[in-house]
Amino acid sequence: MPIRPAAGHSMDLKQLRTFRAVAELGSLSKAADRLRAAQPALSRHIKLLEHELRVELFVRNGRGMLLTSAGRMLLDRTTGLIRQIEQVSDDLKSANGNPSGRVILGLVPTVSAVLSGRFARRVLHEFPDVSLRLVESYGGHLVEWLHRGEMDLAIIYGPAVDLHLQVQSIGREDIVAVGPPGSGLNKRKQVDLKWLAKQKLILPSISHGLRALLEKALAREKLKLEAMIEVDSYRAQISLMEEGLGYTLLPPSAIRAEVAAKRLEMAAVNPSVSRELILASPIAHPPSIATTTIATLIVSEIQELSRQGRWKIDMTA
Repeated sequence: MPIRPAAGHSMDLKQLRTFRAVAELGSLSKAADRLRAAQPALSRHIKLLEHELRVELFVRNGRGMLLTSAGRMLLDRTTGLIRQIEQVSDDLKSANGNPSGRVILGLVPTVSAVLSGRFARRVLHEFPDVSLRLVESYGGHLVEWLHRGEMDLAIIYGPAVDLHLQVQSIGREDIVAVGPPGSGLNKRKQVDLKWLAKQKLILPSISHGLRALLEKALAREKLKLEAMIEVDSYRAQISLMEEGLGYTLLPPSAIRAEVAAKRLEMAAVNPSVSRELILASPIAHPPSIATTTIATLIVSEIQELSRQGRWKIDMTA
């Protein structure tokens, strides 16, 4: 059903912000918490918006509020626009030299494990007027949200070709073989891809970037990759390995704590497998002052982690 504002009425930015929050969270009460507003007021915003557009935007049930087809259309068409309007307001507030406003940063899970805590603490200390929202998900989802304008920045893995995003290469990171305690990987120090391909492997599904990278690396050696268990959660991969169920490949930075605690073992891979770390942002609209500040801070923090030896990443690549 097409969306048509009723005669003499127009959509209000406050109503659209309420609509977006309810759509994302699926609940008026959760949206009220996020927006720090009274739930009855948000309910009125939604009802007014539905009246003005002459369509139902949500299906209400005991479990929350689900978008109708018209609601999904409205969300797709307005999310990027709302972010741009918010960023204009943020930039005006940042004119005094103190970056201000909301920045939504996406992180792939293996990067989030290393970066999120330290980085959030640094933002709070150095830029208290910046409201940082961290979203952890796999690269494909982050790229989609960047294209839709729902996210300001994302740290993802390359290659950057065909992403149609503004990208900055941060460096390259080697992938290592990871196995359960007692697997002997620590003593071996290095394993061949041919040996690894014969082991019981716990890997993400084919839709994920790491799996595609491994498939290509093995194809170059004329080897075939077969996963015993496919799991799209990095933390679940770790749990399964700790149970002794198999091996996987991950960046060493993501399992540093588990290796130090002797809950996992790791070894380099021959020939080496590496992937590019990328900082990406939408092309459709220029970044806000706060977003640019956060982007600069991300590179600075990764450089610091690299200098400390906490993240083995080649930033000269």
